[in-house]
Amino acid sequence: MFGGTGTAIITPFTNDGKIDEDALRRLVRFQEDNGVNVLVPCGSTGESAMMSHEEHIHVVEIVRDEAKKAKIVAGAGSNYTSEAVMLSKAAEDLGVDGILSISPYYVKPTQEGLYQHYKAIQDAIDVPVIVYNVPGRTATNINVDTILRLAELPGIAGVKEASGNFPQIMSILANRPDGFEVLSGDDGLTMGMLSLGADGVISVASNCCPGLVSKMVNSAIAGDVPTARDIHETLLPLFSALFCESNPIPIQYVMGRMGYGNGIPRLPLTELSDKGKSILEPVLEKLGL
Repeated sequence: MFGGTGTAIITPFTNDGKIDEDALRRLVRFQEDNGVNVLVPCGSTGESAMMSHEEHIHVVEIVRDEAKKAKIVAGAGSNYTSEAVMLSKAAEDLGVDGILSISPYYVKPTQEGLYQHYKAIQDAIDVPVIVYNVPGRTATNINVDTILRLAELPGIAGVKEASGNFPQIMSILANRPDGFEVLSGDDGLTMGMLSLGADGVISVASNCCPGLVSKMVNSAIAGDVPTARDIHETLLPLFSALFCESNPIPIQYVMGRMGYGNGIPRLPLTELSDKGKSILEPVLEKLGL
């Protein structure tokens, strides 16, 4: 359904801090032209937490309108269940193919609270939901038992796993029901997860090098491990450098450098520091970016 290469696309901004619609449309075309089959607007990389509801919905609308081939999985998460339901319904009304919903952050719900949160979302809409587990940002891990319990719900299609916990990931892969997809949420771990049977990635790095990431993923899924491994090794310095500061600060800088927006995220995130640039620039130069 959503396997293969997905990109958690940035939201490009103009110099006065508004959404750069032209750059966003060009970015969608760039992704589709280079093999990306799933686009994820308004995720963490898309700075959904720093947008009004109106902006959030407008970004999804632009991406849905511009995309001709890729499936659209709209970020629609919140730490308030009613807000997550509202954003999910709005995205569904725009014709998206699915929803990516980060687990509630800051409030630290119990595992039962996490289950009820996602159940409420899937009960409210008719498009599939991908659970997003990223405890490094939310402060709460969605445990294996909870993920497998959610996997039994008809509207829960998969999980974007960014816990970095390989025993947990292996347990999910070993025990998931048929049709439940496991997607990497960490570029550096994608190759390892694919080798264990994961279905794809929702990538940050594919914003700037969609062709290489797509080739790596497609090669791994097809069993061409040497090709996939070579690309992984080529991209590994980029995967690391893109987290020299909080995501999406570095990838915004890279995309601004490539002509997609001004390269600066919204406050409280700041422009990439000179130290960050000194880390990124040699990596980008080596990749020809």
